[in-house]
Amino acid sequence: MKFGGTSVADASCIARVIDILEQHHKKGDELAVVVSAQRGVTDQLIEISTRLPVSKDASAIDLLIPSLRTRHMTTLEGAAPGFVHEIGPIIEERLQELSNILHAVYSLRELTPRSKDYIISYGERLLAPIVGAALEQRGISSVVMDGCEAGIVTTSQHGESTAIPECDERIQRRIRPVLKKSVPVIMGFMGCTPEGNFTTLGRSGSDYSASIIGAGIDANEIWFWTDVDGIMTSDPRVINDARVMPELSYLEVMELSYFGAKVMHPRSIEPAMRKNILVRVKNTFNPSHPGTTIVRNQRPDPRIVKALTYIEKVAAVNINGAQMIGRPGVARAIFSALADRDVNVMMISQGSSEANISLIIDEAHLDIAAEALAPLLSQGIVREVIQNRNVAAVAVVGSGMVGAPGTGGRIFTALGKAGVNVMMISQGSCEANISFVVRQEDGPRAVRVLHDEFRLSEAMDE
Repeated sequence: MKFGGTSVADASCIARVIDILEQHHKKGDELAVVVSAQRGVTDQLIEISTRLPVSKDASAIDLLIPSLRTRHMTTLEGAAPGFVHEIGPIIEERLQELSNILHAVYSLRELTPRSKDYIISYGERLLAPIVGAALEQRGISSVVMDGCEAGIVTTSQHGESTAIPECDERIQRRIRPVLKKSVPVIMGFMGCTPEGNFTTLGRSGSDYSASIIGAGIDANEIWFWTDVDGIMTSDPRVINDARVMPELSYLEVMELSYFGAKVMHPRSIEPAMRKNILVRVKNTFNPSHPGTTIVRNQRPDPRIVKALTYIEKVAAVNINGAQMIGRPGVARAIFSALADRDVNVMMISQGSSEANISLIIDEAHLDIAAEALAPLLSQGIVREVIQNRNVAAVAVVGSGMVGAPGTGGRIFTALGKAGVNVMMISQGSCEANISFVVRQEDGPRAVRVLHDEFRLSEAMDE
């Protein structure tokens, strides 16, 4: 069971978490728990670590540390009052470690990827002992572990590392014995390389941690507890009658999460899928709701389209030039240049003439992408690179689209009738996702039009 930042935001939220765990523990379920940092803490740590190397003074540290102390001690006193004298010194020690690291970053005027990983892990390092103590307060034995101690072994890429095959055996060896007597409380978002170097798994990486742990111990189920009732047909901030989907396939969830759905980390489904483990998404604040179940082979479903999502903060890069036609290695040169600068390409479309390649990337990477592609212009490999920030990417997802004729026509006819201009189209070979690009201001309208077109607000039996 993984509990996100809103689920552990304060003492009252943690009490709900312990209620849920206690209920399952009394039934005899073996439980492994993964916790995120409290809501907003990781953002604070990222912000200060980035700012310190160029800051004129270190006063931000003197503001942050007391703030974190007050928040976590208040949470501890409310969630586990009988363990304040035991856990309080641990929190204080970790805050002192964090302060020392931040002062070192300020003094050296340098933030290495390794140092940043260590700094931004402190949200979980401060919170996990409190959850462990809250379990002990209820009479449930717990063992608090960081991701490395739990057996999560990763690649050496700092900031967004990936679990490697050695994980399963190591997790089995470290977690299984604990499960027989206690509830392991594992700090999400982190792991280490085989050499023991600390790494993090990327933003929202606690989801990924939970799936890695679940696969490692051969769990029967992996549950993600959040602050919504499940995965919805679309963003409820855009579609006010969006509906919770009772069941989805692994493939559908991967497509939705990759294209901006906030409920799950894009990579979090892969370990579960590898071991064919059932996944549930449930609401900590409404635990009686059945939530969303994620499986490999879902029950027959008459729906062609299941859900819609869109990403606003993206940019289009159009690469043109007649000299690209029939020239071997052009695509390799483009994508190698972008990869060398860590620019992630989300969508690709190429004209049949070979004279145009269109890409969708994160808007924050646009300037870096332009720099990376500049040498191709000077070498005459491409003629021009045109940027466009005023775009949004929309994804239409549903395994029912596989082999269903006319789905694309229905999508683009509905958009045309609504006056939404489609600037770029991309469809993967899996056929479960049709993605397209529209003007940024048309993004919400495109989602509303298609939500109505495919009647996604209606219950399945209607």
